[in-house]
Amino acid sequence: MFVSSLKATDMLPLRDTIPSKRVPLVNWSLIGLNALAFLYQLQLSPEEMMALYAQYAVIPGNYLESGTGLVGGFSVGALIPFVSCMFLHGGWGHILGNMLTLYIFGDNVEDRMGHANYLLFYLLCGFAASATHVALNASSPIPVIGASGAISGVMAAYMFLYPQSKILMLFPIVIIPFFFHIRAYLYLGFWFLLQLYNGFSDLTGPESNGGVAFFAHVGGFVAGMILFKPFLDRKYKKEVRLESMRKKYPQHISYENDRYYGRNTWR
Repeated sequence: MFVSSLKATDMLPLRDTIPSKRVPLVNWSLIGLNALAFLYQLQLSPEEMMALYAQYAVIPGNYLESGTGLVGGFSVGALIPFVSCMFLHGGWGHILGNMLTLYIFGDNVEDRMGHANYLLFYLLCGFAASATHVALNASSPIPVIGASGAISGVMAAYMFLYPQSKILMLFPIVIIPFFFHIRAYLYLGFWFLLQLYNGFSDLTGPESNGGVAFFAHVGGFVAGMILFKPFLDRKYKKEVRLESMRKKYPQHISYENDRYYGRNTWR
């Protein structure tokens, strides 16, 4: 048995309307690594799969004893599952849902952060997601796997960087597909509130969660909210600062050929 980090919903995001300006090499690489890891998982027997989870999934009971702290002290090697668990998935629906979400939102966030910053941001959000789950499930022996803790952080960054972006959604009504657009801040904000609601409901009836680590989503999303600004590309930060100055002091700054000119030089 395992806890996955994604639960299918009736509404499915299909794409956004913001093209990326640079090739999202890291985002594509993350999707490719997840796909390769999942193809490897498909070759394993149930016994081999459980052995894989035991070694590379995050198992809260291996880290904390409820009320007593770390089990067996701290070691750097014990942190490996906090990274490896992001590349393991529990089924086709789990990985397809995660990778579609990463494909939609990740390229634009990488656009604003740059390749190296985006990779570190992604991993830190995933780490924070797993740490949140461990802290709230200290004695659980159930492995937690999946990329959606890290992806939750990406979604948070996207919500703040592109709040007015339109997300194309699919909402099936019986067997009839219904397509509509929704602003990113509305969809992602509602998604986060839903994770909070389900997470707190989980505390009173964890057997009904369907194998979803909701507070891992919450932890990843909150980490994304906190971390996205420091990880923004320096050039983009400068452009935002100059654009803000241009709006505040239009009489001093004009915009021409992707550079600012005026009576004052803003640096």
